[in-house]
Amino acid sequence: MNEKSGKEIRSLLENQVIPPMACVNQLFDNKEISDIEGEMKSVLNRPEFKAAIKPGMKIAITAGSRGISNIVSITREVADFVKNMGGFPFLIPAMGSHGGATAEGQKALLEGYGITEESVGAPIHATMEVVKICELENGTPVYIDRYANEADGIIVINRIKPHTNFRGNYESGILKMMAVGLGKQYGADILHRGDPLKMGDRVYEFGSAILRNTQTLFAIGIIENAYDKTYNIAGLTPEEIEKEEPILLEKSKSLMPKILFEHLDVLIVDQVGKNISGAGMDPNITHTFFRETGIDTSERAQRVIVLDLSKETHGAASGLGLSDATTRRAFNKIDINKTYPNSLTVGMTESPRIPMVFDSDKLAIQAGIKTATGADKENLRMVRIKDTLHLKEIQISEALMKEAVSNPLIEIVEKPKSMDFDEEGNLF
Repeated sequence: MNEKSGKEIRSLLENQVIPPMACVNQLFDNKEISDIEGEMKSVLNRPEFKAAIKPGMKIAITAGSRGISNIVSITREVADFVKNMGGFPFLIPAMGSHGGATAEGQKALLEGYGITEESVGAPIHATMEVVKICELENGTPVYIDRYANEADGIIVINRIKPHTNFRGNYESGILKMMAVGLGKQYGADILHRGDPLKMGDRVYEFGSAILRNTQTLFAIGIIENAYDKTYNIAGLTPEEIEKEEPILLEKSKSLMPKILFEHLDVLIVDQVGKNISGAGMDPNITHTFFRETGIDTSERAQRVIVLDLSKETHGAASGLGLSDATTRRAFNKIDINKTYPNSLTVGMTESPRIPMVFDSDKLAIQAGIKTATGADKENLRMVRIKDTLHLKEIQISEALMKEAVSNPLIEIVEKPKSMDFDEEGNLF
C-alpha cells in the first residue's frame, strides 16, 4: 500500500481537536524480590530437586517467547544448579509457533531477551522437529521438542499469568509451556484444533500428558507485580505442578495492573508486540477482542489507536487487528512471515488484520477521536499508554483530571498540556 494520506483525508481530520494530556502515575502493589540470585539459590535448595539430577545427565531447560523480568538471571541460576549437581544443562526455545515457526527465529527471540549461551552458561539447542510421546484418551497424539525428548530430564521455567484469549484453571504458565511451547508449531497446531472456549481444558490435557510421559524434574513458576517486577518465584516438583499452578495463577490475577479509568472514548497504545503479549497488547488490560474468549470486552474503548510495533517483536504484528487505526510507521514494519505462522497455528485471524493506516501519529489519533461516535468531543475521555506491560506512568485527557485528583491510587505528575508532535506529526 503506497498511497499516502492525501488532501481529502487530511482535510477531514485537520480540524479535529486533540485534548491536552496530563502525565499521571498509577499506584499498585510494588513488592518485589530484590536479590534474584539469592532467592533462586533458596528456591533450588530442595532435597527433591537435588536428588532429581544425577551426574552426567543431560538436562533441557525451557526458554519462552515472552518478556520476563530477570529471566537471564533466573535461567542462569538454574543452569548453574544443574552443573553443580554434575549435570549438563542446555536450553531449548519452548514457544510453539513464535519466531516465524523457525529454529533460527526462535533462537533470535531468545537473544532479544538477552538469553544467549554466554549469558546463561549453557548451549541453546533450537529445532522445530518434534517426537510423538503419547496419545490422549481420545487418540489425539501429543508431541514435544526432539531435544527435550532426548534429554535425561526437563526443567520448565515460565511466568504464570492470565492468558490473553481464554480462561481456565491453567492459563499462561507451566502446563501451557509444556503443552504449547514444547509442542513447537506442529504440537501447538494439534492442540489449537479444538473448541477455543475449551482451551484451558486442552492445555491441562496436553500438559498433564507430557508431565506423565516425560522425565520432568521440576518447574520454576514466576509471578510478577503490576510493574513487571519479580514478585514471587516458586519451585515445584512434578507432583506439585497441577495443584499449585492454579493457586499461583489466582495470585497473579490479583496483582495485574489495569487502566484505572473506565468508559474510555479513545485509547492510544504507543507500541504492540509479541514480546509484550501473545495478542500484541494484553486484552486483559485493553479489553480488545472480537470473539468470545471469556475475557471481558465491555470496557473496550470506542477507538483503540496503535502507533508502532516494538523492536523486539521483529515484525510480528499481532495486535494491530485489534485496533481501529495505526500509522504507516507501524505498517511498514510488518513482516507477514513472522506474523502469520502463529495465527495460522492457533486459528485466529482477528489479531493480524490491518486497521486504517495513517501517515502520522497525529492523523491516526485524530481519526480515532473523529470516529468515536457519541463521545463528548469537548470532554473526551482519552488515555495514552506505552504498552500493556508499562502502566505506571500514563497520560490522561483533561476530562479525566477530576477523577484522577479524587483517586488515591493516582498521582498527578504533570498538568495537562498539548501533545508534543514534531514537524511530521509524530510523537517519537
